[in-house]
Amino acid sequence: MNMTNQEYQDYVAQKAKKSPIVKDTLLAFLIGGAICVVGQGLLDLFMAQGLHRDDASTATTIVLVALSALLTGLNLYNKIARFGGAGTLVPVTGFANAVVSPAIDFKSEGLVTGMAAKMFTVAGPVIVFGCAAAAVYGVVLLLL
Repeated sequence: MNMTNQEYQDYVAQKAKKSPIVKDTLLAFLIGGAICVVGQGLLDLFMAQGLHRDDASTATTIVLVALSALLTGLNLYNKIARFGGAGTLVPVTGFANAVVSPAIDFKSEGLVTGMAAKMFTVAGPVIVFGCAAAAVYGVVLLLL
């Protein structure tokens, strides 16, 4: 069967499943919001235990990263991400998942050449460009 590029594009558009954008957006909002509510609850809990706000924020971040890593290791974070989509990309938990997931995937290749080398395949560029952007912004702020 010979088709032109346009005929093929039309065929693909006709067969493609329509994205449920409203449903996906609502689920992302709910899951992302739920993660944020858990974080706020932890922050309030730590502050109620007498920690200063800065220390409570640090403790909250540590707990969220640990929970995200644990859920990734138990293959539950992936299930939550399939349900909530972009809502699981809340920076702290999404970043922890991006580091732990490749480490788990490549652990069979060994500690150094597998897990350690591949751990930052997703998160590495984020770290590099984040640090570079922070340095550039800092210099611009210093000059202004």
